[in-house]
Amino acid sequence: MAAALAGQAGVVLRDLALRSARLRGSFPAVQLTPRRWLNLQEYQSKKLMADHGVTVQRFFVADSANDALEAAQRLKAKEIVLKAQILAGGRGKGVFNSGLKGGVHLTKDPKIVEQLAKQMIGYNLSTKQTPKDGVTVKKVMVAEALNISRETYFAILMDRACNGPVMVGSPQGGVDIEEVAVTSPELIFKEEIDIFEGIKDHQALQMAKNLGFKGPLQQQAADQIKKLYNLFLKIDATQVEVNPFGETPEGQVVCFDAKINFDDNAEFRQKEIFAMDDKSENEPIENEAAKYDLKYIGLDGNIACFVNGAGLAMATCDIISLNGGKPANFLDLGGGVKEAQVYQAFKLLTADPKVEAILVNIFGGIVNCAIIANGITRACRELELKVPLVVRLEGTNVHEAQRILNESGLPITSANDLEDAAKKAVASVAKK
Repeated sequence: MAAALAGQAGVVLRDLALRSARLRGSFPAVQLTPRRWLNLQEYQSKKLMADHGVTVQRFFVADSANDALEAAQRLKAKEIVLKAQILAGGRGKGVFNSGLKGGVHLTKDPKIVEQLAKQMIGYNLSTKQTPKDGVTVKKVMVAEALNISRETYFAILMDRACNGPVMVGSPQGGVDIEEVAVTSPELIFKEEIDIFEGIKDHQALQMAKNLGFKGPLQQQAADQIKKLYNLFLKIDATQVEVNPFGETPEGQVVCFDAKINFDDNAEFRQKEIFAMDDKSENEPIENEAAKYDLKYIGLDGNIACFVNGAGLAMATCDIISLNGGKPANFLDLGGGVKEAQVYQAFKLLTADPKVEAILVNIFGGIVNCAIIANGITRACRELELKVPLVVRLEGTNVHEAQRILNESGLPITSANDLEDAAKKAVASVAKK
């Protein structure tokens, strides 16, 4: 990328791009393209897995210290792990504003669980991935702590190149799989699955063997792999990633941690899963944008980006940075755009006090540029836009769109291309 993006958008989008690029370097067919920003807490993902026969640690969820104590007593486990439930990573090294250090704790005493839960529930936990003030912990997961004698990596991904799912595994788990793909590509194993015939017994067994499971554990791991594939299909996932997929000293194969991505096109038949979407940690503006099928991520600059498509959003943010500006956000319209959405998008952007200019960058493939133009002119008039507006449109019905903008009589600056648009947007802020 030409320039580094600041803030959450950079982390989210670049992580996906880098992840895909690195994995493709080792096995070209695999493309990771999760689309739906569906947020499930750890306990929700584990319950989905358990409901489909996948082996996970025994656990209960508590929203009070007393419930946490009761859960710990009901587990009757030799050792208990207490985990704060927030969507951000790095919980183990996080700090609560109650003074407690760490969002993950091990203990053998249920009473300690209660004491720890009192310092977790209702308090903010700050990690490297949370906002500065942290995120309020509303629930904790009280689980049986299991020793891991060996960690492996296993995932099932939807692969566009072969029009179906692909299994990816490595005997080296518990670490970033991208690093393994770069440093030890021979430790990455890939197996395509015929979506019509499903996973074969020999495929599951071979993958278990590739992951290094031996003896009775090999068949046990193969059975878990088949159950994970069944889960993958039943919930319309685009990715089920288990890291670590481990074995215990007692001879049990367990899915210790998992990441699940869902196909947003299947929401109509996965209503129960999508109803679990945890939006409590989102910024209010993100939730407001979602009401109108808009994707919004806030950044720390002053030039608002109004685009269609995540790739175009990244390019727009980068070229603003290249020209000395700072993006304030990106707002993605998506494909099936209506005029009302354009109006709501402007309403959201202008409500941000940091925004000193707006750059509209639309490539009309599916999107009709004339609809965008009508939405822009309506928004400018009704919202009495007071910040500079630079518009670059290209593609379907662009000439009609340009006519609408030119005849509107509004102070809209047109741009010939993305470079021109970025320069004009940055210059408009510099003049203030």
